[in-house]
Amino acid sequence: RYSFEYDLNDVFSRLVYGRVLFPDSKRATLKTASELFEKPSFQYHDMMRALSVLSQQSEFIQEKLYEGSQKLISRKTGVLYYDCTNFFFEIEEEKGMRKYGHSKENRPNPIVQMGLFIDRSGIPLAFHITDGNTNEQTTLLPLEKRIMRDYELSRFVICTDAGLSSDQIRKFNNFGERAFITVQSIKMMKVEMQKWCLDTTGWRLPGDDTVFDVSKLDDTQEKKDLYYDKVFYKETLIEGYDEERDIRFDQSLYVTFSLKYRDYLRSVRNGRVERAKRMLEQGGNRIERKGQNDVRQYISRTSQTKDGKVATKDIYKIDEDAIRKEEKYDGFYAVCTNLEADINEIIRVNKGRWEIEESFRIMKTEFDARPVYLQRDDRIRA
Repeated sequence: RYSFEYDLNDVFSRLVYGRVLFPDSKRATLKTASELFEKPSFQYHDMMRALSVLSQQSEFIQEKLYEGSQKLISRKTGVLYYDCTNFFFEIEEEKGMRKYGHSKENRPNPIVQMGLFIDRSGIPLAFHITDGNTNEQTTLLPLEKRIMRDYELSRFVICTDAGLSSDQIRKFNNFGERAFITVQSIKMMKVEMQKWCLDTTGWRLPGDDTVFDVSKLDDTQEKKDLYYDKVFYKETLIEGYDEERDIRFDQSLYVTFSLKYRDYLRSVRNGRVERAKRMLEQGGNRIERKGQNDVRQYISRTSQTKDGKVATKDIYKIDEDAIRKEEKYDGFYAVCTNLEADINEIIRVNKGRWEIEESFRIMKTEFDARPVYLQRDDRIRA
C-alpha cells in the first residue's frame, strides 16, 4: 500500500527491542543499535517516516498480534480489564491531540490519553490513543466495539474501576453474552445507600449463613487472628430498566469488609498525616491541596480569628475532622455487577485489575515512555 523502500520490520523490531533493553529517544535508540553487531538497514529519517505508517496501520497490527498470539497461547478473553492512563509533554501550549486534561501525575502539562484492554492473563489485547482532554468514560465503548468487530469476541465480562462505571457502559454490557463488574464508590452513593453499606450488622462469610457484626471482629485478639484475613460481604439487588433496548437492567451491589484492608488503609493514611505534620513543622508560605491523594488534604486553613475577625496571617493545622470523615470508610469496598456468579468468583475477577495498573507502571518507569518528545499526532500514536 505504500511506496517506501526501507525495511519496516527492521525499524519496528529495533524500536521494540530498544524500548525493552535500553529505553531512550528514537535518535538515541538508533545510535545504540548502530553500535551492535548487526547494523540497522535504515536511517533516522526512515524511522520517523515509519512511525507514520505504523500509526496508520495500528489497528491492523493489534488485530494480527492477537491472532498470532492465539497460536502460541490460550488467550483468556472471558474477562477483559479496561483502564486509562496519560502521557505528558514538556510543552506549555496545546497542539493537536496534546491537550490540557486530568493528569494522573498531577503535572501542569498537555497530555494525550491511552485506553488499554488486557485479558485475564494480563496480556494486552487492544489500545487506542485519544486527546488529552477526552472524558475517560467515552473511550471504552468505541474500543470495545472494535474488539467485538475485528477480534470476533462476543462473550466476555468487562471489569473497570469506578471512574469508568457510567450507566451507558453498564447498559451496553447488559446485553447478549456480555456482562460487567465495576467498582462502586461508596463515598459517591446516595445517603441511604451509603448508610446501608457502612452498617456494621448483617455481614456474612462466603458459604456461611452466620451473620456477623464487623465492628466486633477484633474485640479480642483471638477473634482478630481468626477473622483478619477473611472477607465479609453483603449484597442487595438494584432493579432498573433499559428503555433503549426495552429490557430489564438489574444490578447486584456487593459490599465487602476486611480487617486487613482496613488496617492497610489506616496505615497509608497515617503515613500521609505524618508527612502533613512535617510539612507544617517546616513551615511554608503556601500550603494548597493539589490532588485527591495529596497529603495536604489533611491540612485545614483558617483565615479568621476565633471572634470572627480577619486574621493577619492564615493559620494551618491538621484537619482532624477530615481524618475522622475518611476513617468511616476504612475496610469497606463495593462493586456492582449484572453477573450471576459466586461472590468468591466476583472478588477474584475484580482483584485482577492490578495487572493493568502494573502494565501502565512498567510502561512509564522501566520503559521510560514519558515524557514524549514527538510533535506530529500520527507519530505520537505510533
